[in-house]
Amino acid sequence: MGQPRKDAIEEKDLHGFKHFKLLVPLLGKLHHDGCRRDKAGNRILHYDQYAALILLYFFNPIVTSLRGIQQTSQLQKVQRLLGCSRAALGSLSEAARIFDPELLRGIIDDLVERLPPISKNSAFDDIKGVLTLVDGSLLPALPRLAEAMWLDDEHRAFKIHTHFELLKGVPVRMDLTEGNGNEKKVLAAHLEKDRVYVTDRGYAKFALFKGILDAGSSFVCRIRDNSVFEVIQERELSKEALDAGLVRDAVVRFTGEQAVKAGMGPLRIIEIECTPHRKTTGHTSRGGPEQGDTILIVTDMLDVPPEIIALIYKHRWAIETFFRFYKHVLGCRHLLILVRFQDEPN
Repeated sequence: MGQPRKDAIEEKDLHGFKHFKLLVPLLGKLHHDGCRRDKAGNRILHYDQYAALILLYFFNPIVTSLRGIQQTSQLQKVQRLLGCSRAALGSLSEAARIFDPELLRGIIDDLVERLPPISKNSAFDDIKGVLTLVDGSLLPALPRLAEAMWLDDEHRAFKIHTHFELLKGVPVRMDLTEGNGNEKKVLAAHLEKDRVYVTDRGYAKFALFKGILDAGSSFVCRIRDNSVFEVIQERELSKEALDAGLVRDAVVRFTGEQAVKAGMGPLRIIEIECTPHRKTTGHTSRGGPEQGDTILIVTDMLDVPPEIIALIYKHRWAIETFFRFYKHVLGCRHLLILVRFQDEPN
């Protein structure tokens, strides 16, 4: 039998202290936030200390709750490195309402800028724009938070909309909405210049594509197999493209009502062989729509080799790997409230 889990957290149980030599000075910018009401200067738990304690929680799976975070705040090593004193449960619970989460964006941007690419992929050298994977994922909500959430009458959830830089391997933006928050609207509200947004077919909307182009960025997106278009130019596939499983490269004009309304110009479709997914009636069937023998990718990048477009889309899976890491390795299957809830953009 395994050893029973002890209740008290000790210094020897904790890891990741070396990272705080970098993090504590950056978090120091937050120290005075939330102190406007504290005229007497009695606040004990400051924003920078709270943020550091939350990061310590992420680094250490043994810490599973606010009570666990409180326990770590009592340890001398934690107090010395993080510059905090013992935190009360009430202060930790109140912190998410007192401190402004928007102030963390500047610190996150600073950290992202310091990161070099985790690997050099020469195939992407000619891509003009930061490869940014975009997707949303559901996070089950704790029961006491469920009133504002949605899934169905028995299951409630938040949705976390994430922008993930492929070559740095890190998320650079995460927006929280109710569980049925519209992914296309959230992305449209937060478009940036000089990015290549890589998305699955849930984002296939011509108004969104036009918005991305107007923002000065590009897109690589899977579209539905029955998309309607007229061919402007069929392109010959190179040996490299054929070896990559491509069966078609064409410049097209989409003729559906939404495309015409959005005023879309010529775009490019790449058709790639894949393993088909068929609906079954047995217990082994997975969710999602049926998938044929090929998938269609649309992009505005007309001059990039088609096998590179296919490779970009193949790497979209990295954001799914991140979601798994976030939920399972970091233990965030249920959301510990650290940020304020955002309304979906109109």
